[in-house]
Amino acid sequence: MARSNGKILLVEDDKNLGFVIKDFLELSKYSVILRDNGKDGLQEYSRKDFDLLLVDIMLPHLDGFTMVEKIRNKNDEIPVIFITAKSMTEDKIKGFRIGADDYITKPFSTEELLLRVNAVLRRTRLRLPDQPEEVKYKIGKYMFDYKNLLLSAHENKIYLTKREAEVLNLLCVNVNKVLRREVILKTVWGENDYFMGRSMDVYIVKLRKYLKEDASVSIRNIHNTGFMLEVKN
Repeated sequence: MARSNGKILLVEDDKNLGFVIKDFLELSKYSVILRDNGKDGLQEYSRKDFDLLLVDIMLPHLDGFTMVEKIRNKNDEIPVIFITAKSMTEDKIKGFRIGADDYITKPFSTEELLLRVNAVLRRTRLRLPDQPEEVKYKIGKYMFDYKNLLLSAHENKIYLTKREAEVLNLLCVNVNKVLRREVILKTVWGENDYFMGRSMDVYIVKLRKYLKEDASVSIRNIHNTGFMLEVKN
C-alpha cells in the first residue's frame, strides 16, 4: 500500500463538492475522512489523529468557526484551512484569530487547493525542530522552559502552546532588542503577509497577559517595526 502524504479531516456540507475534493486529494495520495456537519466533524476529530483540517465555515449543527475554536482549545498546532463562499476581510480576520493557517474562497480549482494544502503542511511540519538540549530563560520573576512549553512563577504554572512558545523563544533570544515583525512571521508562520500578521498580534496579546504579573517585564510595540521583550534589572 502506498504511503499517505497525510491524513486530512474534510468537513463540507455540499456533498458534491465534498466528494470532488475528497477524490482529488486521495488521488494526490492523501488519506481523507469526509463529514458534512460541524458536530460530526468534531466527533471525528476526537476519535482519530489528523495532519490537517479542511473546514467549511457555513456548516449545519455547528459552524466551522465554532468547531475549530473547540479544537483549538485542546490543540493549538494542528493546521487549519477554512473553505468559504465569502471573501470578506472580517471573516478572514476572525478565522486567523481562531488560528487558521490559510483560507480558500469558493469557487476554487482543485489544483489551487492542493497547492495550499501542500504549502501549509510543509510550513507546519518545519515549524518547530526538535530541541535536544534544555532551553530555559529567566524573565523577571518568571522561568520559561522552552522545551517543555512551560512558563512559571513560583507556584503559578502556565503551559504554552507550541506556537506561543516559539514566539516567546524568539523574544527571549532577542531580549531588550528590537525583533522585527517579518522575522517572527517567517520563522513561526512560514510567511509574511497581512493576515498572518493579525494572527501573530493575537499571540503577542496572549503573551502579554501571561507576563502581566511582573511590572518589570513588558512586550513593547515598536511602531512599524516589531516588538521588544523588555526586562528591567
